Amino acid sequence: MSAPVAVVMGSDSDLPVVRSCLETLDSLGVRYSVQVLSAHRTPKEFHRFAESLDESAVKVVIGFAGRAAHLAGVLASLTVRPVIAVPIESGTLQGVDALYSTLQMPSGVPVATMALGKAGAVNAAILAVQILALSDEGIHHRLFEHRRKMTDDVLEKNRRIQADFNSRGG
Repeated sequence: MSAPVAVVMGSDSDLPVVRSCLETLDSLGVRYSVQVLSAHRTPKEFHRFAESLDESAVKVVIGFAGRAAHLAGVLASLTVRPVIAVPIESGTLQGVDALYSTLQMPSGVPVATMALGKAGAVNAAILAVQILALSDEGIHHRLFEHRRKMTDDVLEKNRRIQADFNSRGG
């Protein structure tokens, strides 16, 4: 694992949401590794992976899981690397169980919990990049440019909407 970000999902059914995270990391030029490991269905492999993180080049871990899965919490218990959780909307409770299981971590084992779904996936990538930017000027610059472009895009849309509505006499 030579990439600075490890992305772990509990099931390949999480991939549609995970893609938003990966696309954001790609757009910011940050390398990552991807794993499909379940803390419950592949416990030995999961533990082996998690316990190897502290000896690897990984600086930040992003964990995706639905239902009441404790993937990010178990990861956080096995490494001192920062862990960011993205709960997946699934099951009868539509992700509320996943949200609570990552939000309610006990004292001493923090997990940064993002919003459910795609917005959470994008924000997890951005938070991981912000952490990396603390010690990498190139990443810091790309993140700053990303934020500037986001601002410019919103202001341009605002100008177009104002021009459209103001031309109608409003």
